[in-house]
Amino acid sequence: MAWTVNTKKKRIKKIRLSGHARDNLRSRGTSKTEIIEAIQSSEWAPAERGRLEWRKEFEFQKEWNGKFYATKQVRPIFVEEKNEIVVVTVYVYYY
Repeated sequence: MAWTVNTKKKRIKKIRLSGHARDNLRSRGTSKTEIIEAIQSSEWAPAERGRLEWRKEFEFQKEWNGKFYATKQVRPIFVEEKNEIVVVTVYVYYY
């Protein structure tokens, strides 16, 4: 499935997960859908090494690693290339 996003310049670009990001989805407790929703949700912010990021909170109301959390925050780190957006990694916070 091709994921797309409207960029700041109103161009539609494909979103691709790097191998690292894809390999860590399960262990960090997130999904492609949540990553895409986080990227599409609002303005992007600068991150380290010239990358971009955005944070999105999701209602969680479940246990994760034996502890109950009400909220999950998904923070994808990505680069905007000419024809696509590449998600380099994703951080997930529970609280």
